[in-house]
Amino acid sequence: MTTTAAPATVRRPGPLIHLGAIAQLAALGVAGSIAFTVLFTLLSVGLGTALVFGIGLVLLVGFVYALWAAAWIEYERVEGLYHYGLPALRLRRRERPGFGGWLRSLWRQFTDGPMWRGVASVAIATVLGLIVLPTISWLFTSIGLLFAPLRGGDLVRLPTTGLTVEPGWAVGIGLLSIVVCLALLLGIALLHGVLTRAILVPSREAILAEQAFTAAEQARTAGAQREGAVRASEVERTRIERDLHDGVQPRLVSVGMTLGLAQQKIDTDPVAAKALIDEAHTSTKAAITELRQLARGIHASVLDDRGLDAALSALAARSPIPVSLDVRIDGRCSATAEAAVYFAIAESLTNAAKHSRGSEARVTVRRRDGVDGASGSLWARVEDNGIGGAHVQPGGGLDGIMNRILAAGGTPRLDSPIGGPTALEVSVPCAS
Repeated sequence: MTTTAAPATVRRPGPLIHLGAIAQLAALGVAGSIAFTVLFTLLSVGLGTALVFGIGLVLLVGFVYALWAAAWIEYERVEGLYHYGLPALRLRRRERPGFGGWLRSLWRQFTDGPMWRGVASVAIATVLGLIVLPTISWLFTSIGLLFAPLRGGDLVRLPTTGLTVEPGWAVGIGLLSIVVCLALLLGIALLHGVLTRAILVPSREAILAEQAFTAAEQARTAGAQREGAVRASEVERTRIERDLHDGVQPRLVSVGMTLGLAQQKIDTDPVAAKALIDEAHTSTKAAITELRQLARGIHASVLDDRGLDAALSALAARSPIPVSLDVRIDGRCSATAEAAVYFAIAESLTNAAKHSRGSEARVTVRRRDGVDGASGSLWARVEDNGIGGAHVQPGGGLDGIMNRILAAGGTPRLDSPIGGPTALEVSVPCAS
């Protein structure tokens, strides 16, 4: 993942920075050549063996990550040298779980613009380094010519050309060569600073464009969250009204009618009145149970008291079908995130028992760490071995799950082919 921030005020490079740039370019002339040789080898061998042995795919994956490593080193090198205020280069974060999510993140990393700008910068620095190395060698040779009269002799052989001159001329040629070498090295250092700034430091227009894009994305996300919250509340209200109307309300009406009959018979037929009171007592206990279950569907108190792990254990114990529970989370997330994941799992298990004809279910919950100090996300997967074919219907339980997750800023994904299995994955930011 990459982040863009407005670059800090760039200070004018001083002599020490120019000297450091020359030293780094000299090192890159060697190290960069080796690095690009390795990169081209990975690319060529990977492409050549991808369809033959399949091992080439592994090499191509290594090629992508090697590109990112080279770009990351270049960003750190340039920032340490010039202090441009460059944002740190980050790996693209996986947005979806599983192998498919990893492939998507790998492709997004391969097409990452900041990474390729870093690669371009290190390539140019390597070429400049290949010019710096012979220039430095020429500089030291020129310095050696200044001491030609001390070595004695009538003539001095000039390096490379094979020409011979008098010692006095050798000193003059040495001085001229030193000036040319120093000027060339200074020019390369200045050119390197200009090129790295042009390649790696985002322009003001690019920063404003990305900020506008980010603001638009945030507005769309906020709109989706608001819409999901409204829709989830409507679905929840409809469910509560339906449960009250179809379950608790008729039972309480029946209790009232039964007690009325018992009141009429209590003087003339005490035995029948006692039987009616027993019947009303039984119906009252059933109504209390239904109210308790309805309240649990609105708010799980154990979730607040003991956390998501304990709440899911209680949920699995009450499930009509066996549930394999695998929860590995450290610490607590926000109440909104935990509640969204809890009710998504609860509704999925209810659907598995009522509609999918599954004989067992498996629940997996993980907490995934974030980057740059972010709180990370809460990820869960519910899978049953039923007949599949589940789809989202307006006002249905899955509709409520989707909207509750969206309202919490998360992402749901349903996979339920005909014949099964049905799998629901949800990911919710811990700080939602």
